[in-house]
Amino acid sequence: MSAGVKVSEPGMEGSVKKEEVYEAAKKMMGREFQTVLAALLKILPDYEDMLVENLVRPFILKDEDYKLLMDIMLGEFNKGLGKETNPTAKVKMYPTYVRDVPDGSENGNFLALDLGGTNFRVLLINLNGQEVTMESKIYLIPQHIMTGTGEQLFDHIAECIHKFMSNHDLLKEKIPLGFTFSFPCKQIGLNHAILTQWTKGFKCEGVEGEDVVRLLHEAIKRRGDIDVECLAVINDTVGALMSCAHSDRDCAIGLILGTGTNACYIEKLENVELWDGDYNEPKQVMINTEWGALGDDGCLDFVKTEYDRQVDKHSINPGRQIYEKMISGMYMGEIVRLAPEKLRKHGLLFGGKGSEELSTRGRFYTKYVSEIESDVDDHFKNTKQVFEELALEKYSDEDCRIAQYVCSLVSTRAAFLASVGVAALLNKMDRQDVTVAADGSLYRFHPHFHDLMVEKIQQLVKPGIKFKLMLSHDGSGKGAAIVTAVANRLRESGKESIGENGLEN
Repeated sequence: MSAGVKVSEPGMEGSVKKEEVYEAAKKMMGREFQTVLAALLKILPDYEDMLVENLVRPFILKDEDYKLLMDIMLGEFNKGLGKETNPTAKVKMYPTYVRDVPDGSENGNFLALDLGGTNFRVLLINLNGQEVTMESKIYLIPQHIMTGTGEQLFDHIAECIHKFMSNHDLLKEKIPLGFTFSFPCKQIGLNHAILTQWTKGFKCEGVEGEDVVRLLHEAIKRRGDIDVECLAVINDTVGALMSCAHSDRDCAIGLILGTGTNACYIEKLENVELWDGDYNEPKQVMINTEWGALGDDGCLDFVKTEYDRQVDKHSINPGRQIYEKMISGMYMGEIVRLAPEKLRKHGLLFGGKGSEELSTRGRFYTKYVSEIESDVDDHFKNTKQVFEELALEKYSDEDCRIAQYVCSLVSTRAAFLASVGVAALLNKMDRQDVTVAADGSLYRFHPHFHDLMVEKIQQLVKPGIKFKLMLSHDGSGKGAAIVTAVANRLRESGKESIGENGLEN
């Protein structure tokens, strides 16, 4: 088309402006063509809607896709549990050496450390039967420490412990400590855990392949001014489970949906071929699935979109943690950003004009997804606030609606994908009543995540299985203290740990 009009088609850059097209047509053609063109332009909004739908449709999966994914997950879980298949399994299914939930008799003061993201917490927790009191302090982990050396990281942690104990007049006391370390680990005892790989933006040198409790004890010893012994190292999924189990004995799954995603559950020992502990009652152990690595072998390729592939390509660990990248808070905002940016380039959003912020990788935060989806009327107060933070100067109510739609597609897919994992575990355990302890910022703050998960899990579980999703309150703190309290009680009664493993503790 001449007269300086730039037309955009799917797969091409540019934008269509009706007025420009109409004015150009008047110069080019006769009145009859102008009449036809005017009629076509009236239906252009419907055509634009169709183009929008085409560009975001890959986020919409069929019911059969989710059922197939559940079968795939069950197969991957069994691979991880098998002695011969575990070495090549992507979902590792690590035994945690935590054998049972608390019995309510745990008492005393306990310290807990919580490391699982850019914030690090130290907590003082007092248990007295069902009563729990907690005091905590949050410390930041600077970016240079997240990507520095392991010695720097654990020295920083030890310094934070010292500050906390000093502020609470605990420097003269010896207090048992529980460590919530929420990264993929191979547990070889209750207080022995080998980091298999860093995730969530951490890349500290000299930690992968090492026992994180030993590194913590060495950092504490280097200081020489605090008397702390770590009795248990757990991840946040076990913490969530144990925290809920303190008040609900039906709790058998711990689920994290935050910066990352993971789950643990209670498995029968007869199904854990790698189990190297005793077979005393209870004949069960909590399994840390590390399900975020599902898809690292390509088994999720049939549901990945071009947006997922871009996020993976530019991540710190390409080709790894594929399931996690399609669900968790660390990546959701970026997946959403890529879709509106593509729509904008096709002239379907913001009049084709974006901003430096919208074009910047990682600048569309996952919290924006929750905020945009929290709008309940056509005033779009939250959505417009987000647009302003992204320095978008020109937007319409239709732009707000499209942004809401894209956010809902991405978050609904994430909730449904997480539901597939929970349903697979529920079907595998085959218990009649199960409470799922859920925690993490995505689950806590997204306005619809809980309801979406309940809806999808109900579609996927076997008939007769009843479940409920319960928000776990401070699982990574309270849960670590409870595991430590149980370990301390058992140690004082003459047993070494919750789960014997033939190692000296």
